[in-house]
Amino acid sequence: MYSTTADDKKRIQKIRMMSYFIEATHKIIEEEGFEYITIRKVSDLAGYNSATIYNYFENLDHLICFASMKYLKEYSQNLSVYTKGAKNSIEKFLNIWKAFCIYSFKKPKVFYTLFFDKFSQSLKNMVQEYYEIFPDDLGEHYDGTLPMLLKQNLNDRNKAILLSCVEDGYIREDDVDELNEMIILIYRGMLERILKDTDSYSPEEATEKVIAYISRSLKAYQVEHSIDDTLKLIS
Repeated sequence: MYSTTADDKKRIQKIRMMSYFIEATHKIIEEEGFEYITIRKVSDLAGYNSATIYNYFENLDHLICFASMKYLKEYSQNLSVYTKGAKNSIEKFLNIWKAFCIYSFKKPKVFYTLFFDKFSQSLKNMVQEYYEIFPDDLGEHYDGTLPMLLKQNLNDRNKAILLSCVEDGYIREDDVDELNEMIILIYRGMLERILKDTDSYSPEEATEKVIAYISRSLKAYQVEHSIDDTLKLIS
């Protein structure tokens, strides 16, 4: 019979405490916005002393990054709807980006904080730790996207699915890093534009433009004409 060790109990306690503070922070984001988050508000809502937060998070920015992960839940759980029926890795790649754009452009501040904020770039193993606390938020994935979803940053996530296109002969491996950077720049540029001017594009319009730009980038790096027919079918 399995017995709980002292280390197990400490880990369970840590997960429980972190979940209280993450849920409290998420509630403040939903009801008031990022600019109104304070350590005092979070601790009061969670029912603990302010100093207790620092036993589990480096600072408020660290906690906000964890709370922002909550907004990946709907995307992660519905991703299979977009990837289902994809005829090849290129179509799957574009469908993954379509899903990501649709959800992120509806919450641009959250996704910018999560993937481009200066503090988020320094966090190690945050994604894995978050899903250890909230495993149901990840959903079930039988389409090969799980390794991508567990990557820490957007560069690694995008590269993981680009490599599938390499394996299928659509893109050269030597071009992956450059193409990866180009695609991230396209997405980030649109995300920042929406943040500065919320009336510039609707989430649907912004998604359509980003997918069009990514498609052109893929065509520019395709092996001979391997992607042309696929993109014609998608469009």
